Parts: sequence; C-alpha cells; structure tokens
Amino acid sequence: MIEVRPFENLGRFRNDWLNARYHFSFADFFDPSRMGWGALRVWNDDAIRAGTGFPRHGHRDMEIITYVRKGAITHRDHLGNEGRTEAGDVQVMSAGRGILHEEWNQESDDTQLFQIWIETGEPGVAPRWEQRKFPKDERHGELVALASGRDGDAGALKIHQDAAILGATLKKGETVTHRIAPGRKVYLVAAAGAYTVNGVAAKARDGVAVRDVETLEIVATEDSELLLADVA
Repeated sequence: MIEVRPFENLGRFRNDWLNARYHFSFADFFDPSRMGWGALRVWNDDAIRAGTGFPRHGHRDMEIITYVRKGAITHRDHLGNEGRTEAGDVQVMSAGRGILHEEWNQESDDTQLFQIWIETGEPGVAPRWEQRKFPKDERHGELVALASGRDGDAGALKIHQDAAILGATLKKGETVTHRIAPGRKVYLVAAAGAYTVNGVAAKARDGVAVRDVETLEIVATEDSELLLADVA
C-alpha cells in the first residue's frame, strides 16, 4: 500500500506567530484514522514567525527530531543545553524521564521546520539533547541516516527506538531505492521538490504512507529534498 496524503488535506493550526500543518492527530486536530504510523506519532510542518517561538514546556518518554528546512531554531533546556540548528541540520531531544525546554526563532525571517516524534523504546532514560550538521551535498543521491536507533547507522544522532529518519537530495531524474524489512512501515515527506514512489506521484510537503511493500523506487521529477521515516 502506498497512500499519498496531500499537504492541503493535513490538519491545520494558525495563530499570530505559528502556522502549522499536522500529518497526524495533534493538539486540537483529531483524526482517528491518523493516530500515527507504527512508532511514528507526530510529523508537524511548522512555520515560526521571526522573534517568536515556543516558551518553556515539558515532554517525557518521546524521541523528538527537528529538521530545519529554512532559517534556524534555537533550543534551551533545564539541563543547560543550548544550541542553534540551521537549515538542513538536525537536532534530537530524547525526553526520557522528563525535560523542560524552549525553542525560539531568533532570526530576522520566518523559520520553517519539520518536528517528528517517535515513541521511545526505552521509557525513563536520562533526558538528552544533541544536534549535528548534515551537509546536503553529502546525502546527494543516497539516503543517509540522520537520526537512528538501529545498529549500523554510524554518524546518525541517537534515538531510543528501532527506527530511523533518513534524508536524501536528488536532482531531477535521479533515483534512490529503499528496502523495507518485513513488518515495517515507511513515511516519506519532501521538504522541497516533487517525485514518484513506485510510480505514485507526490509533491513537496505531502505525506506518503507505505506498508506491505518490499522495495521503494523514488524518482525525482524535480530537484528534491527528501526525508523518510523507517519504523516498526
């Protein structure tokens, strides 16, 4: 099964500083058919106005991955961690037994990002935060693990779950393949561009939910920047 979930049909939230689209049920958006995809629980598409952000709040027992599409986001937490994550780069917060944090757009323009929540496989661990640069030219033409709890994904930011967030950049006409192990699911979103998945067309910021498929052939029909979640 390959199901495209068009961007224009996603859940919506908007106030004076945040413009968000929700791939899955979140906050006041509830769709019983979209409660998650395997261990993937949240995929939010956020635009945060310059000089604003999320005041201090708490999380626990969730692996929270932030992929910045445009601009930058600045993180602070009660553990003393602070850092600025720029476009194309990734931060991971393992909320563990509890973390208080805040996120601000301290830039002069809007920041756009994906925030992805994966259910933890190890409740109650020590909370942690980490960020890393992932130059786009180093993932040209191949899917590179950005955040992962799987064995063998060297260089990825660690999460406490048998899951991975992979990223690739493709020029128009280029192809990348991904094998899906039995019993696993994939959720695919492009930050930019357009592409086909086994011949099924999707555009930037659509969601593509995949299950019961052995191999994906992803072909860029425009220059594209792709993210793929592989989860149990």
